[in-house]
Amino acid sequence: MAAMKVENKMTVVALVENEPGVLNRIASLFRRRAFNIDSLTVGRTHRPHISRMTIRVVAGPEYAKKIATNLQKLVNVIDVRVLDNEPHVERDLALIKVRNDDTESRNTITEICDRYPARIIDVGTEVVIIEMVGTESIIENFIEEVRPTGIVEMIRTGVVSMGRGTRIHDSDFQRPALTQAAAEQAANGNGRIV
Repeated sequence: MAAMKVENKMTVVALVENEPGVLNRIASLFRRRAFNIDSLTVGRTHRPHISRMTIRVVAGPEYAKKIATNLQKLVNVIDVRVLDNEPHVERDLALIKVRNDDTESRNTITEICDRYPARIIDVGTEVVIIEMVGTESIIENFIEEVRPTGIVEMIRTGVVSMGRGTRIHDSDFQRPALTQAAAEQAANGNGRIV
């Protein structure tokens, strides 16, 4: 099996308010528009009230502007960018549990890991866990090489992307005062955000 083609995938990055329900609204938008989300990663930024979503969508470049415009219309979305048209760095993380119950499989796995940015992070009597960080295509190639040895279990985080150099995707967005006060009160254990 050849490496997965990524020509028809686009990467959209959105800064969103770190609030309940935001992920559901964004996933619903893609569902209504019949776009398949290939990967979706969400994490806090250096500003605790802002999260960054990296969405890898199976869609042609002609839909990039349409998707970005529709995302920008959502209430809790602060800013949206399509990264495919600008220099950026992308990484994916995979944890792969592979059969390791004989000398031949151990030697094969070690040899393959030496050729890739992969490392064995757990060794058992029957399986090893390999950590692999790289671009989507490199991870796909690595998976195809270890597949004959016997993949027992695998998980991937999904693609995260960041613009290169001085291409900074940040915001001066501040929560409204009422919401900020409720968030601080909840953080102190004195209440909850409703």
